[in-house]
Amino acid sequence: MENREGRRSFAQLPFERRVLGILFSALALAGCGAPGEPQPPSPPVPSAITDLTAHQQGHGVQLVFTLPGRTTAGERLAEPPATEIFRGELKTDGKLDNKSFRLVYTIPGELSENYALAGKMQFTDAIPADELRTNPGLRLVYRVRTRASKKKNSADSNTVAVKLYAVADKIPSLAAEVTENAVELAWPAPVSASGGEAVAAYHIYRGELDANSPAPADGDLAAAKWKNPLLLLAPAESNSYRDTFFEFGRTYAYVVRSVIIVDGDPIESDDSAPAVVTPRDTFPPAVPQNVVAAVLPTAAGGQVVDLSWAINVEPDLAGYRIYRSEKEGEPGAVLRTELLASPAYRDPSVLSGHRYWYSVTAVDRAGNESGRSDAALADLSETLP
Repeated sequence: MENREGRRSFAQLPFERRVLGILFSALALAGCGAPGEPQPPSPPVPSAITDLTAHQQGHGVQLVFTLPGRTTAGERLAEPPATEIFRGELKTDGKLDNKSFRLVYTIPGELSENYALAGKMQFTDAIPADELRTNPGLRLVYRVRTRASKKKNSADSNTVAVKLYAVADKIPSLAAEVTENAVELAWPAPVSASGGEAVAAYHIYRGELDANSPAPADGDLAAAKWKNPLLLLAPAESNSYRDTFFEFGRTYAYVVRSVIIVDGDPIESDDSAPAVVTPRDTFPPAVPQNVVAAVLPTAAGGQVVDLSWAINVEPDLAGYRIYRSEKEGEPGAVLRTELLASPAYRDPSVLSGHRYWYSVTAVDRAGNESGRSDAALADLSETLP
């Protein structure tokens, strides 16, 4: 049945035409961007870095900052973002020149852990030594950005400025010798700094390497796996230092930096050639002294020998070992396998009518044994009263 305009209603159309009409309507709505339509996800944008700091480190600028772990929307980043380092300059009037910023380095996200120490990112932007010598007091400014995708960077970090000077040349060698009480360090003293200033002091740095990782090849600490990073151990006025705050069995890396004073501020050189050392305790305790052997009677009518000696004061002392011989001048055999914790012992295994010579050694926790003490004679051949 047709309506007044001579057209049939939608319900009166053939089935095929009704289906086509529905499809065309759906396509038209899709082309108009209907509400509720799924949208492609926006790329994650890391939060801006706000704690960037910069200071001169040798012939370069060391930047330190915290890598963001969340996006601007507060969501956790699935992986470390890439970091972009920008360097700029100041205008002649000392104001910031935003147009001077240039990208100088990019740290891929997957390599971020190579620059991470103590929860912070550390990157050193090397500056040619000639530029520092010809431009004393050179001022540079830095910003960093991060990105979790190629489509959008984070906002700029805070801007930091640093003034640079020529520094002393790198110390070419560093010798380390292990003694019983210290790691002895020594290095050649530079005559003067690159800018002519005299070296005022030295800074000794020490870090601890992971003992389960391979030792760095050719002293290259860039690939080292740290248990504790390099930290200032102590200053020194001469070109030697004794590190008495070490422990046997740990692996240490040492570097030394020359220090000059410019405008009242100390400025360090680049790291010296490193010294990597694992001190081993091969040093025995001191020989026990004043060994005394006293023959005493027992209630049963027999005899025993009471031994005593002066106590050893080594902090790593494990105990004492006693030797007994029936011939003067011969070392004899160990009297008991267990170490004695105290400097005294009673020997009940003696026989009347015999003579015994006793000597004592000290043993440390590393198993090092001292030389033997002077022998003490216990003469049981004499008749008891």
